[in-house]
Amino acid sequence: MSGLEIRVGLSSCGIASGAERVRDVLAAQFGSRGVVKAVGCNGMCYREPIVEVIERSGGSFHYGNVTEAGAREIARWHLRPRWLRAFHSTGPLPEQWFDGKPTRVVLENCGIIDPTNIDEYLARDGYRALQLYRDGASGDVIATIEKAGLRGRGGAGFPTARKWALARAQADSVKYVICNGDEGDPGAFMDRLVLEADPHRVLEGLSIAALAIGATEGFLYIRAEYPLAVTRVRAAIRQAEQRGLLPVPLEVREGAGAFVCGEETALIESLEGRRGMPRLRPPYPVERGFRGRPTVINNVETLACVPWILRHGAEAFAAMGTATSKGTKVFALAGKIQCGGLIEVPMGITIREIVEDVGGGIKNGRRFKAVQLGGPSGGCIPERLADTPIDYEAIAPTGAIMGSGGLVVLDDQDCMVDIARFFLQFTQAESCGKCTFCRIGTKRMLEILNRLCEGKARPRDLDELEELTDMVSRASLCGLGQTAPNPVATTLRYFRDEYEAHAREKRCPAGKCPALIRYRINDRCIGCTLCAQACPTGAIQYQPYEKHVVEDALCTRCDQCRTVCQDDAVEVA
Repeated sequence: MSGLEIRVGLSSCGIASGAERVRDVLAAQFGSRGVVKAVGCNGMCYREPIVEVIERSGGSFHYGNVTEAGAREIARWHLRPRWLRAFHSTGPLPEQWFDGKPTRVVLENCGIIDPTNIDEYLARDGYRALQLYRDGASGDVIATIEKAGLRGRGGAGFPTARKWALARAQADSVKYVICNGDEGDPGAFMDRLVLEADPHRVLEGLSIAALAIGATEGFLYIRAEYPLAVTRVRAAIRQAEQRGLLPVPLEVREGAGAFVCGEETALIESLEGRRGMPRLRPPYPVERGFRGRPTVINNVETLACVPWILRHGAEAFAAMGTATSKGTKVFALAGKIQCGGLIEVPMGITIREIVEDVGGGIKNGRRFKAVQLGGPSGGCIPERLADTPIDYEAIAPTGAIMGSGGLVVLDDQDCMVDIARFFLQFTQAESCGKCTFCRIGTKRMLEILNRLCEGKARPRDLDELEELTDMVSRASLCGLGQTAPNPVATTLRYFRDEYEAHAREKRCPAGKCPALIRYRINDRCIGCTLCAQACPTGAIQYQPYEKHVVEDALCTRCDQCRTVCQDDAVEVA
């Protein structure tokens, strides 16, 4: 049994779920009979803490939601002689990957290697792509990236090779490359997971970009709310420098958490020590960026694709995906989904396949209603359009955007007016305030949405809301303001009936907006008094063995009565 390797996911999600205690128990139980190794998250965040046991025969066993007691049982089961296990059918069963079969390019090392050990990265062809390029064996890297069809994974999908070529063509002797790790979308964690689980992969991609454009220095701009990612990337830089692997100096700079700093020019302003506020373009960063020099900015996922392309060839990457959107895409699955976490799928897969096959379908048997694609600046795509493929050009007509990869799944209990309000609250608060249309326009839009959800809407509010979405999207300075109205515009487009119900009938069809719902008790009530006991305001009088009644004037819509009722006697109207 000396060949046992026990991998414990110790990214932020695993640590938050108690994986450090699980690791300690496993180390004590296995002792010298197994090597317990900390790895990054493999994407199955909904099953953290995750343990994988690799046996001497090569067999792999995944275990999810592992407790300290579960860790002891895992050790007992794997330390038994193989012939004895047949008599213990109650032993732990392997935890399977998502029902779908993701293709791994960006995430190929996540959950497998120790991110703090450079030798493990080197053992899996780490820095081989960089060496091939430095030796001249990979030819013109920009031509290779162009042939692969790699597009920026940060949002707009701009061709990576074109950006690099524009920067390389600049005559300036000083150039910079920057990795944009300023991930601020609610529910998104693609950059964080990759930086925590495979930091050398990003350093290698950034180094190749630096050589391709002739850069003299590189930076990794990572939001300060990702302390583990910052720590591991800095440690990876030190290790790579000690081995002489980095062709240019690399440095980590921590962002203060402003969502707008995901925009290139705002990021540069922040990197130079000023408040992160976008500026007019042109000139573009590839012409005049950081410190007034030509600068290429790519996000984490884009850079993580580069080593794989150089090692496997442009044709292998281009063979995945569609005619205009090549390769794979990483998504953070969140919301009303069975298997939330980080997935990597080939471009061209449909939204429905992601939700039903890869994510395991909607929780609690509810009905699939929509997905919010592209983060707070994305749009809501209804279930009837769920057969739309994941492709930059195919997504655009829906009114949504690919974005960096946030995908929030919604069910029939979600109010689309409230969803639009939630995302607009975020973008309105994150507006830097530089331009009037974004600063004031989003505030006026939010005021209308608040009135709709509070039952105070005026008949003309929907027309005003539509007019504002158009004006803000067309007249705002940067991508934040231009895309902030997307959640409102798409929900108005696809779920106008819900807006009409809020505005004209003062009713929330999903039963989510407290001001627009009423609680009533139906004839299934048996007078058990649980609802009366749970009510914090006395809106339900204590009447044993009699049908109870909700006094609306005292009801605060806390939902406690419906939660505790065991007979489905409490209804939301």
